[in-house]
Amino acid sequence: MKIHVTDIKEKPLQRVTEEAVEEFPSLVEMKEAAECDFLAPVRLEVTITREYDHIRVQGQVGTAVRLSCSRCLADYETDISSAFTIFYTPTSGELLDEEIELTEEDLVSAGYEGDEIDLAPVVAEQIIMAIPLKPLCKEECLGLCSNCGADLNVAPCECERAAVNLKFSALQNLKIEK
Repeated sequence: MKIHVTDIKEKPLQRVTEEAVEEFPSLVEMKEAAECDFLAPVRLEVTITREYDHIRVQGQVGTAVRLSCSRCLADYETDISSAFTIFYTPTSGELLDEEIELTEEDLVSAGYEGDEIDLAPVVAEQIIMAIPLKPLCKEECLGLCSNCGADLNVAPCECERAAVNLKFSALQNLKIEK
């Protein structure tokens, strides 16, 4: 989604749109790498406001995804969403060669050139950050048996699992004579 800066007047501008996942290269890469499967288009609701020397874009982004549980490996579907605020300021296009320390304000700021702001990178970034690093089908997921691989959410397995502390397993057969 692109915003024309000249369209932003004194009153806030509101936009609601849905974009296909294929419009976001980083999301397509995630899909091709089988990290997740996108089940719905990306929905974006934004309010754009001109403030002093910058443009504030405040919004909500969301979609539906299919993930694989990191404990039991079962596929499950979930909705993800993220709220964001980004401040855009005009830039001259110069790149700095020196290292600079970023402030908290720099983390929610971006620059734009010309009369157009492309929201696609921000939208893709928000979706990626909303996807859990360790997805769980449910919070109380029991996972798989470490011996036989049975799904413990379905039924308890028949393996004999004695509680062994691996830290001290080398000392298990140690005999001390007095």
